[in-house]
Amino acid sequence: MKRLVPVPTPGREDDGRPGVRGKPGLVALPPLSLYVHVPWCVHKCPYCDFNSHERSGELPEEAYLQALQADLEQAVPDVWGRQVSTVFFGGGTPSLLSAEAIDRIIGLFRAYLNLPPDVEITLEANPGTAEAARFQGYAQAGVNRISLGIQSFDDDKLRRLGRIHDAAQARAAIEMAQRAVDRVNLDLMFALPEQTLGECERDVREALAFGTGHLSLYHLTLEPNTVFAKYPPRVPDDELSAAMQDRVAELAQAAGFDRYEVSAYARPNQACQHNLNYWRFGDYLGIGPGAHSKISFQDRITRQARARMPDAWMRLATEGAGKHVVEHRELSHDDLSFEFMLNALRLREGVEGGLFIERTGLSLMAILPAIHRAVDRGLLEPGLDRIRATPRGWSFLNELQMEFLA
Repeated sequence: MKRLVPVPTPGREDDGRPGVRGKPGLVALPPLSLYVHVPWCVHKCPYCDFNSHERSGELPEEAYLQALQADLEQAVPDVWGRQVSTVFFGGGTPSLLSAEAIDRIIGLFRAYLNLPPDVEITLEANPGTAEAARFQGYAQAGVNRISLGIQSFDDDKLRRLGRIHDAAQARAAIEMAQRAVDRVNLDLMFALPEQTLGECERDVREALAFGTGHLSLYHLTLEPNTVFAKYPPRVPDDELSAAMQDRVAELAQAAGFDRYEVSAYARPNQACQHNLNYWRFGDYLGIGPGAHSKISFQDRITRQARARMPDAWMRLATEGAGKHVVEHRELSHDDLSFEFMLNALRLREGVEGGLFIERTGLSLMAILPAIHRAVDRGLLEPGLDRIRATPRGWSFLNELQMEFLA
């Protein structure tokens, strides 16, 4: 890792925070990831709050590819010359795109960006039979990691979640993904509608039996502006949910998985490098409808957001002049402090204190009062060499993160 050192500049605001006129200053830049958003899905799940849109019939694949190229061309000047450390196709349902489309997109990335030959390229996929049949083609295009949205192996629970696949299709898709690529992640959810502890345990045991290198195990949450928020299903209470979470962790860790992040479990050398870059406050360029970016420059760190609606994004991106970027702002000191801690505290090992300085350009003095409060509450381990949540802090992560919200 290159060390970032605050740039001493004459005439800065004398507030103990380095940078040009009080702004953070960096002499090296953090790793850069690339995120690609594919917005369409066959059916919008009732719990989903992502930027996904139901689409019947064929996708406007050619129009999407042309807009994606236009989006990329307009974004390249902000990241010119920087090496891309990871690529992630998210959605929506990226596996609705043909293998030929994924091949063309990855070809664009290699033409426009500094993409190493062995870069981690992840594609999210649904276990539907039609999509699973494409996995070998994705691998030939350059995808080397597939993340499958399994959610459960219980047909009744899958119906309640609005999933369009059944358990048999999930099992078949896992086997097809494992034949196509070496690295496979399974997404599972627990605390499902009317789920028992035994049902939760059976799901996790079955997932572990496939021998994949990575598991993402999420607690179902009823997010605002979703069908489940408007019509809440009957879900396990807090006590049962906590018991499920503890059992999930026990089973995964007993099978040789390291719980390296709140919801992520990996065997040795199988951690998701793309997500690790997020949690360590690295940079990422997001292209596609609704995609977000965080880009560092020598004297500032900025955020961008693309137009959310697919048709509007395609039209605006192809018109040029950056019209598809609907939000562009520079992060303030308070933004940087909170966003860094929001991500870093998700990691079990936390981060070295120096990484806060390296990635934000700020002094640790900027967060010292919040650190003291969190330590006094037993949520954060004392000391500045490593910033890490205590077991209690990890259990009450939202409370810990809010200590850093100015």
